[in-house]
Amino acid sequence: MIRNRSVPIDTVLPHVFYQDVAAALAWLTTAFGFTEHYRHGESGGAIAGAQIYLGGAWIMLSGGASPAKAGHRTQSLTVFVDNVDAHFERTKSAGAKIVEDLHVTCYGERQYAAEDIEGHRWLFSQHFRDVNPEEWGATISRR
Repeated sequence: MIRNRSVPIDTVLPHVFYQDVAAALAWLTTAFGFTEHYRHGESGGAIAGAQIYLGGAWIMLSGGASPAKAGHRTQSLTVFVDNVDAHFERTKSAGAKIVEDLHVTCYGERQYAAEDIEGHRWLFSQHFRDVNPEEWGATISRR
């Protein structure tokens, strides 16, 4: 298999749409701590897209209608981090809109949710305890 330097193998790469990719890129790196991998489309115009990552989470930013333009939420993204408490403090300090305070779920995650500058909902989570999905009401598919 050929290795592509644009994105690691075995990665789901969601594309998140923003009306202003440059502003989103700046905000996401500051507020949520993402690192820019690359950007494209700048020659004489706006940034058409960019790729960012946080730990093993890779996200593609693309130009298009965001929840701010559509008037409703279009998706939610969950990113697992090593220290969700520190990440929560960073996000709050950057002035992000916290829509779900830091808490522990019935399925064993410590997490919080925030909205970015164009209304995308981001859930940041850390594995807190191992819970069998049947314990919190899920039905396990037998393969």
